Amino acid sequence: MSHADLLLSVALGIGLAAAVGFRVFLPLLVVSVASYTGHLNLSSDLWWLGTLPAVATFAVAAVVEIVAYYIPGVDNALDIVAAPIALLAGTVVTAAVLADLPPLVKWSTAIIAGGGAAGLTQGATALLRAKSTAFTGGLGNSVVASGELAGSALLSILAVFLPLLALCLVVLFCWFAVRFARRLLRRKPSKEL
Repeated sequence: MSHADLLLSVALGIGLAAAVGFRVFLPLLVVSVASYTGHLNLSSDLWWLGTLPAVATFAVAAVVEIVAYYIPGVDNALDIVAAPIALLAGTVVTAAVLADLPPLVKWSTAIIAGGGAAGLTQGATALLRAKSTAFTGGLGNSVVASGELAGSALLSILAVFLPLLALCLVVLFCWFAVRFARRLLRRKPSKEL
């Protein structure tokens, strides 16, 4: 594998993993369809992601997940459940696209880069949804859900077809997420009388 191919594979994996942080099953569906149609080569140990049963399973799971995020109360509960699942799915989807690497390198990269990207994205969106719930009583959460859905779909498709652009968007999102988190978590000094 050349250095350029390796860079594209890592960019693809990180882009897909970050998309998993927005919606767990939609990026897996995109990977599954892209592999099934011959547009994406997967690692030999994760070939099953590109099978018709996987496409069907991820399609059903993606629709259920998308709809569930529009139900008040369920969306916040899903953030709790989705966090560990996103870490795992981000790791798996990254490992799936890192073909032709030694297992130690592939899985180490997948855990650190893939799991990390998915965890950061999931954490940022969960924080945003919690603030939306607090400020709007949950009425603004559908806007957050729509943004997450659009982000997941766009990032997944870009990662498959333009992985370096997807990686740039992930870096930009991370920069904004860190700034947003700092602003939310910054304590304001209290005035004493």
